[in-house]
Amino acid sequence: MSTEPMLSEKLKQQIRDAQQQLKMALPNYHNRPGQNKLIAEMANIVAGHYHRHDRIGLVEAGTGTGKSLAYLLATLPVALARQKKLVIATATVALQEQLINKDLPFFREHSAIEFEYNLVKGRSRYACIERLKQQLVQPDLLTSSERNQFALLETLYQAWQQRSWLGDKDTLPVAVDDTLWQSISADPYHCTKHDKRHHNCPFHLARAEIADAQLLVVNHSLLLADLASGNAVLPAPEDCIYVIDEAHHLPACGRDYFAAFAQLSQPQLWLDKLGQLASQLIQTLPETSLKDLLKLDDSRNELLGLLQPVERSLSEWQNRWFTETAQTDYRFEHAALPKLWQQQAEPIASCAQKTLTLLDKISTAVGEVALTASKRKSQTKLLQELSQLAQKLEQQHALWQLYAQPQAEPAYQARWVVRDHQQHVTAHACPLSVANTLEQLLFSQAYACILCSATLTVLNSFDHIKFELGLTAHTGLQTVRVDSPFAYQQNGVIVLPKMQNEPTASGYTDELISLLPKYLPSQQASLVLFASYWQMQQVAEALRKTGLSLLVQGEASRQALLSLHRENCQHNKTSILFGTQSFSEGLDLPGKLLTNLVITKLPFAVPTSPLEAAMSEAVTRKGGNPFVQLAIPATARKLVQACGRLLRQEQDQGRIVILDRRLVSKSYGKAMLDTLPPFQRQIDY
Repeated sequence: MSTEPMLSEKLKQQIRDAQQQLKMALPNYHNRPGQNKLIAEMANIVAGHYHRHDRIGLVEAGTGTGKSLAYLLATLPVALARQKKLVIATATVALQEQLINKDLPFFREHSAIEFEYNLVKGRSRYACIERLKQQLVQPDLLTSSERNQFALLETLYQAWQQRSWLGDKDTLPVAVDDTLWQSISADPYHCTKHDKRHHNCPFHLARAEIADAQLLVVNHSLLLADLASGNAVLPAPEDCIYVIDEAHHLPACGRDYFAAFAQLSQPQLWLDKLGQLASQLIQTLPETSLKDLLKLDDSRNELLGLLQPVERSLSEWQNRWFTETAQTDYRFEHAALPKLWQQQAEPIASCAQKTLTLLDKISTAVGEVALTASKRKSQTKLLQELSQLAQKLEQQHALWQLYAQPQAEPAYQARWVVRDHQQHVTAHACPLSVANTLEQLLFSQAYACILCSATLTVLNSFDHIKFELGLTAHTGLQTVRVDSPFAYQQNGVIVLPKMQNEPTASGYTDELISLLPKYLPSQQASLVLFASYWQMQQVAEALRKTGLSLLVQGEASRQALLSLHRENCQHNKTSILFGTQSFSEGLDLPGKLLTNLVITKLPFAVPTSPLEAAMSEAVTRKGGNPFVQLAIPATARKLVQACGRLLRQEQDQGRIVILDRRLVSKSYGKAMLDTLPPFQRQIDY
């Protein structure tokens, strides 16, 4: 195995040869200096050219630079030569599908590099075929509504037997609702590797293939889950070269993953259920499990004793927290919990963990008993109930573990409670930053790591993302920026029309309604992006009254709307799409599918969520300005992504109309305009 920290001549030649082969296979390919720079820089980073140990790079690659092919060419030969796994993590399903269905098959066919690749998904994305068979053998286990879906299950089983279905949620041959999917999906309780009957379940087959693949594609959540669990699925970080695509999503995805919530109301209901199940199991489990069952019952009682004072405190506190009838959440300022909760946090967390460990042992024993045909029917139902109770214990453990962490000044967690319409209270905790966690689990351990995206810089600087990811102290960190090769100046224009109202004014929506038709040309494809769903619906309603035909997000599935839009464009009809934030990223409408993009207003997020409010509070406590440090960078990035919808290929042309005068009237406006691609500008005064 090579230990050299540089790119050998042999490796350089392999990369050059592979690139040459790909060029010949790509229709109308022409040499792109930007892509060559990306390949050279990324290969040097992962090979250790800049730093022998700290092989880490932040890479911003503009639209059209051929980023996916570039990182495959740069990293795969190095990974194969050094016997490392190449792990590519994406944030969206769309990019995952593009890699698996298009980029990787093409790359393997034409690069002359031999490798196996695999898509790795979480356990719950797979069906357990044994569970599915169980439902078919015993339809009496189904509720009446599920009985109606018996035919669906038969279809699935036949599709699996004929190998026309891979046994996962993403290739389902028929639509299956969440309840039915949960009744057949794989979980550690039903679908264990120790049981021979499950060896051919889709999840275990998929995991077995991982060992043979040199390249694995995952999503950000699975990557984080695996790192947190001590590498249950992927190899250890020191044996991996990571390419984290769409890396601007990683901080938020990390916060989501390491957040926790648990219901505080009525703990007795589910803990009593656990007690009843334990009593029931004394009859069916062998004597060897008796000790564990008694311990489980003690532990369950102890947990109830710890959770009940918390529940009682709710009746005292609720009236102070939820002062208005419509109020659904209450945030603890500076993450300061009620004193009783602080005292209970550590004991609850450890007791929940202890109970969970015992429950796991019991479930394994139940699974073994379920192997005998006579007991199978009752045990399947039992396993389902145990699995649901285990989930509740996991939630309590995760929440109180976060609540047990002391909060410094300013706090580094957001903590809040939510009350639903049944008056049940759920408590939440979420870290404000995952920088330290990512450093410990990933960056300090990985053999090499490339983080890339079309939008990594904020206001032309890498500082914001370095801070969010916790990379400021990495001495070997390299930053690479390659602009898009598109001729923005020739092919596009940004128009800022003259307006009476700024978006914060009360007359803005009315002005939008009167002004918009002027900027929706006939026989062209338009996409109008809104910052609020409510405003989009108001404008759509008013414009339809004038006779305009619109395709509005939410009125049909995204796929259905885009199909209608494509059909309109093929027949040279006027086609107008209305969408909110989710349409401003990951939407690919090349050529005549989009020639006119309208952005109604700058996508500032209203800091209404408890997490955003806590982040603002932390910045203020440090003497900072949340608007400058959080709101402006986030909005600038979203604006760049939104503008990235217009030109998708080099020959594309069109215009962007921005109906928000704050780009010229506010001090931050010029900096935001300057982060956009260098389109021609037409600002009306």
